Amino acid sequence: MCQEISVVEDLSHDGQGIVRVEGRVYLVPGTLPGETIAFLPVRKRRGMFEARLVDILNPSPYRTDPLCRYFGTCGGCSLQHLYPQEQIVRKQGTLINNLQQIGGVRPEHILEPIRGAAWHYRRKARLGVRLVPKKGGILVGFRERESRYITSLSSCETLDRRIARLLPVLHSVISDLDNRCRVPQVEAAAGEDSVALVFRHLESFSEADHALLEQFASSEGIMVYTQSAGPDSLSAVSPSTSCSLFYRHEHFGLELQFGPLDFVQVHPQVNQALVKQVIELLEPCESDNIADLFCGLGNFTLAIGQAGAEVTGIESDFSLIQQGRKNAALNHLDRICFQKTDLYQEATGLLGGRHFNKFLLDPPRSGAGQVVCEVVPVMRPERLVYVSCNPATLSRDADVLVNRLGYRMAHAGVVDMFPGTAHIECLAVFDHN
Repeated sequence: MCQEISVVEDLSHDGQGIVRVEGRVYLVPGTLPGETIAFLPVRKRRGMFEARLVDILNPSPYRTDPLCRYFGTCGGCSLQHLYPQEQIVRKQGTLINNLQQIGGVRPEHILEPIRGAAWHYRRKARLGVRLVPKKGGILVGFRERESRYITSLSSCETLDRRIARLLPVLHSVISDLDNRCRVPQVEAAAGEDSVALVFRHLESFSEADHALLEQFASSEGIMVYTQSAGPDSLSAVSPSTSCSLFYRHEHFGLELQFGPLDFVQVHPQVNQALVKQVIELLEPCESDNIADLFCGLGNFTLAIGQAGAEVTGIESDFSLIQQGRKNAALNHLDRICFQKTDLYQEATGLLGGRHFNKFLLDPPRSGAGQVVCEVVPVMRPERLVYVSCNPATLSRDADVLVNRLGYRMAHAGVVDMFPGTAHIECLAVFDHN
């Protein structure tokens, strides 16, 4: 195909520049809206053409130099070339556009964006591992953009510094394992005062491998685990390296423990600000009976209970329910109940004769459709605070809440949980008229 010259119109959902030429749509990574670029079409995929950037003839005033040396190859970040403030503007525009076009709704008030540090914020990550002799042996890192290959990282500007510093030594440790070709990933988690690594393995480690991992844990002052199958197969390489990770909600004086495989919000600063704002918007008081749906290990549940309300955390993962109960006991909160319910299969089962006057929803990317369609019409909570990691499914659920059930969208705004990426987290408040 021949080289083309055109102007970038917009950004796709994953941060690629959108270019239209003679009815064809091209996705060009590393470009920004308003830029005149030269590009080379590569292949057609899913109805659009993927293209390679050749030259930027007229750069955007919002363009900046990416901090990461792997930008453009690693698939972990896609917007490091865009000023952080403009990233927020783009994300907020995407949220409002989704709400209008998918949901047919518009918030009465736009919340101030919730932001935190742009670099070295990520306290959880899953690193891919692959043995590729032609590329020098063991590769450890994130997947390449639009590829199954691994970008081998010796540094990372988004990972918590305590995790990032381990990248070079991880290559050598895994290279020295007898079982090195059967380790597909390493999961990393950082708490307030400790770091844990989980080595996923498809075949058993030898005694020599266990000794090497134990030495690695001791020399680096970290916790090391192995995992042969599901979460129940997690095993510390030695009892002395096994203890709980934890993080704090400073504003509420809370401490939450979590395991190395447990889901937690990745950006500590942003999460603290998010929980504080959620509580301010939910306005819990002693007379409230609040349902925290998709509650995880109690990230919001404990703060609601600390404010004096009666709260039930509902979650399908029993291990998270158990951790939530431990966290409630650890913080001496006795008006908190944790209940195991699959909200996609048993949404109506959470009623149980009880009435909740307020809901907090923090669903996965697929949204809270079953709860919105089946439970809300029956219970009619006076207020719903909805934390979302997908503006499209939030907008779909907002359509039901506003246009079918008569709620009004009082507030909405973005939460920049993943700076430098196209990922959008958001927050919305619905009040019953």
